[in-house]
Amino acid sequence: MEWHRQCATSQRLETVPGVGIITAIAIAATVPVPSVLKSGRQFAAWLKLFLRQNSSGGKERLGRVSKMGDGYLRRLLVVGATSVTRRAGTKDTRSGAWVRSLLERKPTRLVTVAVANKTARTAWALLVKGESYRTAPAI
Repeated sequence: MEWHRQCATSQRLETVPGVGIITAIAIAATVPVPSVLKSGRQFAAWLKLFLRQNSSGGKERLGRVSKMGDGYLRRLLVVGATSVTRRAGTKDTRSGAWVRSLLERKPTRLVTVAVANKTARTAWALLVKGESYRTAPAI
């Protein structure tokens, strides 16, 4: 907790929905130089927050989330994303509407991984730009 109070990066990351103190500390400690990765997409891929593809013959088959990468960070992001997914029905924001629309079409666990992926990309952008998270205006 003391390290979190002294680290501006960790405090900025904590402003993202689904990222608490422990997740913010873990990201700030694990990714000291975010510019090593070119984009938020590469950061999410580095954490392996995507579904494995087993495609053949023009038919796309998405499998499970890959177990490679930093399992601790991935687990923290997925737990935070689970919280965001559960609260999506009560939030009247643009991201809440996005999560609700995904939940209408896709299974809950798949939506949770999608939210975790988006959270990782947002965290990377905050690390690179040095800004705090700003919520999107309500619809």
